[in-house]
Amino acid sequence: MEAAMLNCALISIVDDDQPFRESMRKLVTLLGYTVEAFPSAADFLASRLLPETACLVADVHMPGMTGVELHRHLVDTGYAIPTILVTAYPDEVVRDRALKDGVVCYLSKPVDDDHLERCLRSVLQPGTPIEDNS
Repeated sequence: MEAAMLNCALISIVDDDQPFRESMRKLVTLLGYTVEAFPSAADFLASRLLPETACLVADVHMPGMTGVELHRHLVDTGYAIPTILVTAYPDEVVRDRALKDGVVCYLSKPVDDDHLERCLRSVLQPGTPIEDNS
């Protein structure tokens, strides 16, 4: 896949925490992707960008619909958007269930830039390993 094609991939960020949402938007933009950020799952679901989203980065704990519920809803409605979940409250049970449900990565806040970049690459360049074995 050409790097240029990769960069026009739209990454949607859904997080109710505004400072975190902004810093994620800046980080993912710096990594070279097109980014849209939404304060809630409802805003994302109502967006015309939903069908164009190549990867979703969502907070696990949000009022209304959680990141886990958002992922489940997308899958149930036929939008199998690769999803990366982020959380300030890591929970093994939630993590295991999310990964079993098809979530690509489950990251703890503050998010490690390199780990996030590897997760995005694994989504947008299938076959790229997520784990860094170097």
